[in-house]
Amino acid sequence: MARELKELDKKEMGARIRARRESLKMSREELAKKLSVTAKTISNIEYGEKGMTLKNLYRLKQVLGVSIDFLMDGDDAYADMEDQRKMLSENILSSLSVCSVKQLGCMEQMARIYVESVVDRD
Repeated sequence: MARELKELDKKEMGARIRARRESLKMSREELAKKLSVTAKTISNIEYGEKGMTLKNLYRLKQVLGVSIDFLMDGDDAYADMEDQRKMLSENILSSLSVCSVKQLGCMEQMARIYVESVVDRD
């Protein structure tokens, strides 16, 4: 039985790229610089008007901290656990970047208490 092949939906792919970029609080200009392209190119990709090279797709996966499967299909089932761990760590640190030293001290104590309560000490 032949399996039906799906077509790449560049608009949906672009929407996922934009959503992930925005969740990282990254501007188009910042992403463009990391990929060595123009902000207009990023805009065209995000609106599904343009594709990208394999080289830039690979770079994009690294910069955004997601799998290529997620970028192309929205399927994150095969995302690498270490990539997910890195992405979550970066998101937590990004959220804390606006805190004062005193607030960070409180967060450190809360994190320590939380980790001690959920991690087995065998």
